[in-house]
Parts: sequence; structure tokens; C-alpha cells
Amino acid sequence: MHEPALLRELVVLLAFAAAGAALFERLGLPSIAGFLVMGAIAGPGGLALAADPEDVRVIAEFGVVFLLFEIGLELPLDKVRNLLRTGARAGVLQVGGTLLVVAALASGFGLPGRTALALGALVAMSSTALVIRMLSERGEIHAPHGQVAVSILLVQDLCIVPFLLAIPLLAVDGPVHAWPVFEAVLRAVIAVAAFFVVARFVLPRLLAAAAAVRSREVFTLVAVLAVIGGALAAEGLGLTLAVGAFLAGLVLSSSPWGPQLISEVLPLRGLLLGIFFTAVGMLLDFGVAWAQAPTVLLLVAAAIVLKGVITAISVSSVMRTGARIGVLAGVALAQTGEFSFVLAQVATEAGLLEPQLTQAFVAASVISLIATPLLIRAGETVATHVGGAALPAPDRSDAKAELRGHAIVVGFGLAGRNVGRVLEAVGVPFAAVEANPVAAGEARKGGAHVIWGDATRVGLLEQLHIERARLLVVAVNDPVATRQVVTRAHEIAPDVVVLARTRYLLEIDELEAAGAHRVVAEELEGTIDLVAQTLYEVEVPQGSVERFCTELRTEGYAQLRQPAALALDPWLRELLEQVSSEWIELPDEFEPERSLVELDLRARTGVNVLAVDRGGITTTNPSPDYRLRGGDRLLAFGGGEALARACSILGVGREAP
Repeated sequence: MHEPALLRELVVLLAFAAAGAALFERLGLPSIAGFLVMGAIAGPGGLALAADPEDVRVIAEFGVVFLLFEIGLELPLDKVRNLLRTGARAGVLQVGGTLLVVAALASGFGLPGRTALALGALVAMSSTALVIRMLSERGEIHAPHGQVAVSILLVQDLCIVPFLLAIPLLAVDGPVHAWPVFEAVLRAVIAVAAFFVVARFVLPRLLAAAAAVRSREVFTLVAVLAVIGGALAAEGLGLTLAVGAFLAGLVLSSSPWGPQLISEVLPLRGLLLGIFFTAVGMLLDFGVAWAQAPTVLLLVAAAIVLKGVITAISVSSVMRTGARIGVLAGVALAQTGEFSFVLAQVATEAGLLEPQLTQAFVAASVISLIATPLLIRAGETVATHVGGAALPAPDRSDAKAELRGHAIVVGFGLAGRNVGRVLEAVGVPFAAVEANPVAAGEARKGGAHVIWGDATRVGLLEQLHIERARLLVVAVNDPVATRQVVTRAHEIAPDVVVLARTRYLLEIDELEAAGAHRVVAEELEGTIDLVAQTLYEVEVPQGSVERFCTELRTEGYAQLRQPAALALDPWLRELLEQVSSEWIELPDEFEPERSLVELDLRARTGVNVLAVDRGGITTTNPSPDYRLRGGDRLLAFGGGEALARACSILGVGREAP
């Protein structure tokens, strides 16, 4: 291998990666599939612009080392624990079930048992990069099915270590005896432990020394050294480069240098994905893949249909989330992923997979990745049909037969619970619906009237007598479910006031068109809060700020949704300039006691004192000789500048409420 040839092939790889990403993004398809297709066109099986397979293998290995290090960095141990607590059992069942079912089917088609197991492991993996990106773009990453999918992806990512360690064992000729397997596992465990010790105690010291130099270039160079050095050290201990890079990132994610390492590596994400997947695509030979068309179709069916069904069953049965969430999670994970290609490369080098079978798998993977956006878009339709047929009967143990003039709260998470508490405080009866049976059961134990069921079903809304309700509050994290609940509620009870919560600005118009009377957007509410805090800091009176924020909400956030080039409406500016009242608390060290006439606030500042609160007793219109003392609260009335001058005279530092 000559360096100039490698450099030329790297340039070809990057050029085709950029072209593939641009083309597939324009078509609304995942850029990962574009990398694979363009790599296949440029590779030995296509235009042969990169003719040396060894060069391609080196480039792919270099890309996967950095890719796995970055994935490990983004999995801090506390996040790992939280997500595993949520979906560990479903993830293990999905990975194990897919592996065993695919292996059994492959054995039935005549493949050796070892090859069948390796093939099952390949199909069990999904694309973390693609799925998280698609869910994020659709605003579903925090939805119930999004969180389930992420937790299962985490289990899959963690399974890469034992899978990579198991491949050399499967590649041993002859029967596999217990002692060699135990010995190999013991060596692997010792190697992993030794690597963890080095990564835990040596690498942070090295990074700390680099940070002490106060040079970003030095820290970046040391970070790259940590990636490559960690991978090589792991290989020296009997592991693989990929395992070493992943474990190094996982260990360093919880170190003080984790955030800075992420900031150094994150800008390379697109480059790493492009290099890796385009290099993998170069390994695809269209001619061989076409000759293996039946095998390709079977692998596509296994990755999409079979794995999707197994995932849906795993989620629905283990996590008891209902058929809809299970189907949506299954559709999201119905493809192979980046770790599948890593395993395929290692298994091929170990002799477990024949080159022709590897070609068929790469072709099937490209098809499954291209199909993923289309499947996710069609997921809700599939979930509606499948979920409707398999939907468990809703729990109506707390439903009331004579509900009338009540409120219905859909979703009993943090927002739903607080809405319920407020309704209870003002004496409005309510019934809550929660799709998570565990959460619904815990809420019932606490005395809340919560029903387990799927509020996207018209039947459940009718059973809650929505036509007799005065209010429907939709407080779920799932944007698709929110739209469905609003639409169906409006269809069967158009006169009921519907309040909906959403995370993003872009969903407001769609929800209002579906029938929501008021949409509370977290993105805009956060903006209003930030604006209010800004106004407090520049000493605008509290009353003016509250009126300003109220008007922003009353007009449906219209001013906040205007282009940045448009100035603030004049009538809103007038609200900020008007006089208002504000409570001013005197500091405890306010002394000596002085009367209002001595302070002469009205003449000096233009502020009138309307009332004084002392120890919970309020004196309205205090007399001029009323003496003020530390701890008193004054209700002052005046303009913004006048109130600021009064606070200065009284020695009060104004803070945002």
C-alpha cells in the first residue's frame, strides 16, 4: 500500500460522501444510506475509483474507531443507568429474541450454526445515529416511544462488546468445549478490567496535564492520542480496536474532561459517519449482491419485518406500554446499524461469514436504512391499525358513571399531576388518563382518579363522557398522540374547550387547526420567561412586566413568532412604559427607623406608597408620620425609573421575582 494511493482514495471517499449526503438529503432520505450507495458506486464493485480493498479496510477501521469513541462519550454512566432502568429487559429481550429467531431461520436454510448466530447478531443491531436523528427531527425523542427506542438502542450499543468478544470463540474450528470458552471469557474480562483501570486513572491525568498547558491545540492532539492509543492498547490486551475505542469513550464520559472531549469530537460527527459508511459501501459489489437477490430479500425481511415485530412484542409485553407504543418503537428500530457493519467486518475476517453472504448483508442493510424514514412516517398508521386490534381494554376502575361538568387530563406525568392538583384545589372534578400502566397504578395508590388507557381511541374518550366535560387538557410528551387526541376530541365534542401542551413552535398551528382552543408551547413559554427575567434585570416594574407577558400569551404568541427584522409592536412598548405597582421589601438592616415624611419619596422620586405590610398586617394609605423599619413591605406605585430611584434611596437591590 502506497501513501499517495491511500491519499487519493481518501479524497475520492470524501468527495463521494459529500455528494451522497447532499443528494439523499435533497430526496428526504437518510444521509447514511447515501454514504453507503455512493461508496458502492466508487468502490471496486462499481467504478473502481478505489480499487485496493486493503486501503478501504484501513479507512473504514480508522473511521469506526473515532465513531465508537464518540458514541461512548455520549453515554455517560448516569444516563446509562437511567435508560437501562427503563428499558433493559425489553432491550435484552429484543436483542436476544432477534438473534435466536434469525439464527434458527438461518440454520433452517442450511447455514452452519456458528454463521447463523453471527448473522443473528448482525440483524439484532439498529442504527443509533439514524434513529436518534429521525426522532429528534420529528420532535419525538422525548415521546414515550422515543424514550423506549433510545433505551433499547443503548442496550444494543452495550451488546457490541460481548458480541465482538464472542466472534473469535465462534470462529474456532471443531467443537467448542467448556474450558476453552471459560478461559477465553476470563481473559477477556481481565483485559476489559485492565483497560478500565488504565482509562479511568491514566487517561484523565494525561488530559489534565494537557489542559494545564492552556492550549486548545495541545488538548486536541492529546484527545486524538487518547482515542487511537486507547484502541491500540485494547488490541494489545486481546480486545479489538472498536471495543477499545468504545470503552475509552464510555469511561471518559464521566470524567471532568468528558464535556470538552465531546466538544472536540462532535464537530467531526459528519466526517466520521461519512468516512465509515462510505468505506463500508465500497465493500459492496452490485454484481454479487444481485446474484444473491433472494438472500438479500430475506435479510431485508428479517431486519424490517421480523425485528420490528419482535421489538413491538418485547416492548408491549415487558414494559406494558400498550400496543401503540410497542409498534412505534418497533418501526423506529426496523433496520440494521453501524455496529452491524463492525460485526460483519470482524465476522468476515474471522471466517464466520462468506464474502458473498457479507455482500448480501450490506445490500440488505442499505435497503433497510433507505426504508427507515418511510417506515417512521407510516408508523402511526401502522400503530393505529395494529394497536386497534390488539388494544387492551382500558382500566375503568376509577371511572365515574355520572361525570358531568368535569375536566379530563390526558397524561399524568409532572404537568398532568400539577394540573390535577390545581383542579382539585378549586373544586373541579377531573378524570385523568395515563397510557403507562405502572404510572397509572402508582397514581391510584396515591389517591388520584387515574385510568389506564389510550386516549387516542375514540371509545375511551366517550367512556369518559367527553361530550359532558367542560375542559380537556392534553399533557403528554408524544406530539403524534397529542394531535390525535385533539382531533378526535374535537370530532366527537366540538364544544369542549381543549388545552394542549407542545414542545415546539412549529406544532402550534397544526394543533389549533385540529381543534385546540389554546396551545401552550414550552419553547415559547421559555422565551417569555427569559424575556421577563431580562426586563426585571433592567429594572422594568414588576406590574408592567406581568401585563406585558400576559398580553404576549393572550394574543397567541403572535409577537414572538414574528420575523426578527420586525420591531416590537408599539402598544406592547407602551405597556412597559406605563406606571405600575410593585412590592418593595426593606432590608433587615434598614435603620434608623424613618417616617414617610422624612423619606419624602413622592417629591424625590414621584413614587406613592399605597400600603405597608408588617408581619402579615397591612396598613393601607399610611399616614406621613408612619415610621418604616427593616422587614416592612411597601406597595409602591410609579413608573419604572421612579421605582428604581425609590429602591436606591431605600437601599433595596431589585431582584426578579
